[in-house]
Amino acid sequence: MSHERNIELLNKKRIIYSRLPINDIPTHSTEDYDYYEDGTYECYELFRTKAKITTYKSLKWHLLVLWYLNPQLDQDEFLGVAELIADRDNGFVSFNMPPDLLRKIVYEVSMLDLDEPPKNKSRKIVFKPACLLSKREKLIIVGQIIGRSKKINADDIYDCMLSLNDLGMLITVSRLAIKLSCSARTIYRHMPTELKKEKELLNQQL
Repeated sequence: MSHERNIELLNKKRIIYSRLPINDIPTHSTEDYDYYEDGTYECYELFRTKAKITTYKSLKWHLLVLWYLNPQLDQDEFLGVAELIADRDNGFVSFNMPPDLLRKIVYEVSMLDLDEPPKNKSRKIVFKPACLLSKREKLIIVGQIIGRSKKINADDIYDCMLSLNDLGMLITVSRLAIKLSCSARTIYRHMPTELKKEKELLNQQL
C-alpha cells in the first residue's frame, strides 16, 4: 500500500528541507527565476517531487541534507526527525527500515563535518518561491533558455525532467528532445546512468 507523504510532520517541527543558493551568483535573474549558466549545487529542494526514497543510500543523503540545513537540532532531535522519515506509513520511504540500522545511519551522519555542503545535483534554472507561473509556463521557460545554449548537458536534461514531472507528464527521451530543441540521440548521449535511474523513479510515482 502506498502512503501519501505527510510533509506536515516536518512543518510542525519547523524543519528546513529546501534552500535556495546562498553564495552562487545567478548569470541572469528575473522576478520569477534565477539562471546559472554554469549550474549551481546550492539549491536543495527535498521532497519536491512525488518520488519516494527507495534505497538506504538515498535515505542517508536526505538525512545528511536535513542535518546540514538544520544546525539547531541536537542528536536526539535529529533521531526523532529521522524516525518520522523512515516510518513507511508517513510516505517518505518505500521500504521498512530496521531501527538499529537507522540509528547507525543517524550516528554516522551526525558525526560528519558539515563545513562542506552535502553533494547535490547541479541546477541551471531555479524558480523563486513567490513565482506565480504555471507549471506549463515554467516548462516553456526551461525549454527556451536551455534551447538557446549551443550544448545540451546533464544539468539541462535534469531541469527539464523536473519540469515534466511537475506537470504530471511521463518523462520520455522524445519529450525531452522536443522541449530542449535537440535530437533524441543528443539526449541519449548526455544522459548518465544516474539520470536514467532518476527518470525511472520519477515516472514510477506518476
